[in-house]
Amino acid sequence: MDACCESKAQELESLRNEHKRTLLFVLGINMVLFFVELVAGVMAHSTALLADSLDMLGDSLVYGFSLYVLWRSAEWKSMAAILKGAIMAVFGVGVLIEAVYKIVAEVVPSAETMGIIGLLVLLGNGVCFVVLFRHRSDDLNMRSTWLCSRNDIIANLSVLAAAGGVAYLRSIWPDVLVGGIIAVLFLRTALSVLTESVHEYREVRPEVHYE
Repeated sequence: MDACCESKAQELESLRNEHKRTLLFVLGINMVLFFVELVAGVMAHSTALLADSLDMLGDSLVYGFSLYVLWRSAEWKSMAAILKGAIMAVFGVGVLIEAVYKIVAEVVPSAETMGIIGLLVLLGNGVCFVVLFRHRSDDLNMRSTWLCSRNDIIANLSVLAAAGGVAYLRSIWPDVLVGGIIAVLFLRTALSVLTESVHEYREVRPEVHYE
């Protein structure tokens, strides 16, 4: 019995160390992509790139929180997942606001810059997705992290579609529509993560007894 328990403890420790290495790797990639896409978004006057760069920043915060709770209790992990869901919701609302601003400003972005940076970021997020895929069922913490990576791929494809639309139409609308797509995606995923994490938090939260 003791040997079995010790073996399980070692397996759990090994899994946590693997999670740490994985999260550090994707955190580094996302931080680099955030700065690249932010600068490119400003230079190209692209709402889609700016929104996607904020997505990268949000993911970096998400991965940081995931690292923080690796060796903590299930209660801590569910609380971190709630926070991650809230972050995703905030960025979703932020993208909607940016889309409205784009309509008012009517500045046509650089389709070439959008396409080049979009491909670069898609490549980086593709690497993150592959690395996180095998951990998507380990626990709620890693699942919500993988969901972020999956959403990044969809958002990147939307940016590339917007770049093609802007190049063909010479209009702000493809850029604006991508902002709306990213916002809806984030808000839906945020709701999913929040629902799951709140449910788990209620299950693992210690009961408070009042005298």
